[in-house]
Amino acid sequence: MLQKLVELPRNYKRALMLSLDALSLPLAYWLSINLRLDFQNPALSSQEAAVAGVVTLFTMLVFARTGLYRAVVRFMGIEAAWAVVKGAVASTLILMVASFLLQAPLPRSVPFIYFMLVLVLVGGGRFMVRHLLQEYRKSVRKRVAIYGAGHAGTQALMSLLNSPEYKPVLFVDDDSAVQGRVFHGVPVVSRDMFAHDIERLNISDLLLAIPSASRLKRKEIIESISHLPVRIHTIPGMADLVSGKARIEEFRNIEIEDLLGRDSVAPDDNLLHANIRGKVVLVTGAGGSIGSELCRQIVRLEPSVLLLLEQSEFALYQIERELEQLQTSNAERVQVHPVLGSALDEKLIDTVLNTFRVQTIYHAAAYKHVPLVEYNVVAGIRNNLYGSLVVAKAAAFHDVETCVLVSTDKAVRPTNIMGASKRLSELVFQALQKNHKHTCFSMVRFGNVLGSSGSVIPLFREQIAAGGPITVTHPEIIRYFMTIPEAAQLVIQAGAMAKGGEVFVLDMGEPVKIADLARRMISLMGCTVKDEEQDGDIEIVYSGLRPGEKLFEELLIGENVTPTQHPRVLRASEFSLEWSQLNAYLRDLERLCEQGDCGAIRDMLMRCPIGFSPQSEVEDILWKQAQAIDAELQPLELPKAEVVQLKDRKEVVN
Repeated sequence: MLQKLVELPRNYKRALMLSLDALSLPLAYWLSINLRLDFQNPALSSQEAAVAGVVTLFTMLVFARTGLYRAVVRFMGIEAAWAVVKGAVASTLILMVASFLLQAPLPRSVPFIYFMLVLVLVGGGRFMVRHLLQEYRKSVRKRVAIYGAGHAGTQALMSLLNSPEYKPVLFVDDDSAVQGRVFHGVPVVSRDMFAHDIERLNISDLLLAIPSASRLKRKEIIESISHLPVRIHTIPGMADLVSGKARIEEFRNIEIEDLLGRDSVAPDDNLLHANIRGKVVLVTGAGGSIGSELCRQIVRLEPSVLLLLEQSEFALYQIERELEQLQTSNAERVQVHPVLGSALDEKLIDTVLNTFRVQTIYHAAAYKHVPLVEYNVVAGIRNNLYGSLVVAKAAAFHDVETCVLVSTDKAVRPTNIMGASKRLSELVFQALQKNHKHTCFSMVRFGNVLGSSGSVIPLFREQIAAGGPITVTHPEIIRYFMTIPEAAQLVIQAGAMAKGGEVFVLDMGEPVKIADLARRMISLMGCTVKDEEQDGDIEIVYSGLRPGEKLFEELLIGENVTPTQHPRVLRASEFSLEWSQLNAYLRDLERLCEQGDCGAIRDMLMRCPIGFSPQSEVEDILWKQAQAIDAELQPLELPKAEVVQLKDRKEVVN
């Protein structure tokens, strides 16, 4: 019954309240007379009936005038109660006047009785309905716990008390000083007690109300409760709350960066502005994950002109429109020029650099999806290697001040075409630096970025939302992760520290096992893992390593690495070639690309001094086990011939 009442349209509810008042007011008049006369003559005379009709009509007009029929019953408060009192007073006065004019005798105590009855029937009825509706909504709301009984937690509690979706039933806090206390009827318990109270209180969700906690602390808390059968949400950060960008009740799901356990280091403003403020900046691959974030950050650093080079029309349109929106509040707008084309187009690159007198280049254009490039060898080599070559040579010819290559950890001892093409691109930048001192070439190498196109994080979310299974390539595969904004920020700062020819390596923190990441995401989304031990919700399926994929990634080729003025950026000194040596390899590769001979290209890459060594899935597992003998991993049962082949190959590599 209550559910049907709640679901009624607003106009139907207003008509219902009008009907109830049309019955309550005559009833109050009839009761007031009969209570005074002890029900000696319960029937109303014709004059009294006329008075009842007049009082009802004019009282309802007064109620409408005071806004009583516009009030939402379940949210009625002191203002609505005051409107009822004023309406009851007006109705009593109308009663006295109508009785006099219509010559209906009225005992002196009847107006006081009538006034009290109107308050009870009209006001009390509304507040009773409000109470029933609130109790009904409480019974269907999700029962949640709030982690953190501090200022943010109590703010969240106050917001949730009237929430139609959530009912707070418990506080969780690590501070023993507040454990055992009660805030607005909600008790505070320890983390250990919370694990026992989940089922007893039927808690479905946990809200993290610790916006000021460090990421390391958040990781520790999340990991300690991620196995519990609750969905975990968090409130916006304190900066967003203070600025008004977000409200305390705007919950979001736990982001995977909360599990990395690493806080971003505050950027150095001098480094950020060094190659950008007041300069003409070109970003290639401006529509990609890293390229677009570079553009967002660069436009805030006040360049004179920002050029966006992108070969995808849709991606270029999106980033240009976004940058225009970012600048709506800026007094001095940055000139943003979209350039539709490829980094391989020598004439286009030459025209852009010459026309705009470009001073800084961030070369982020590349095909980066390892399996796709494995299946499209020629396209991958052309775009990644020769695109970098075109940009770098044009930068040197036009005396561009700074040219930064966005590289990848897959360039270290590459096992795939994508990594090999990026390592050769690094060698191009290093070789050109030796012959062209007017341009400062540098490279920035880092691992996976969270949320980029093709990232496992959005894929896992989609798979969990669809009911699974989650696909992981291998149970032992590990990866480094970094957020896109942090990676782009560090690329800009690393480029500003360059003196020429350096390879900068970003501190990616601790590597993450992808299978463990999948399990945590399943738990954080309120589901359980389905395996041989338990009949859970989401199954993890191992699909096997994809073509060219490593079990683990590396960031350094050698051990010669030195710190920089930024704690998250390291400077690596690595092997490089003279331009005359490198150019011979580049000419041979170009000839093979024109012939479309993928097998010969692979053979050529293996002859290049880049450590290219394509590995099969079995070989990857063997290499992993060979490196982890000290960890006493169980070796695979493999044919003797394959083991001998691995041994011979290891000796050749060494």
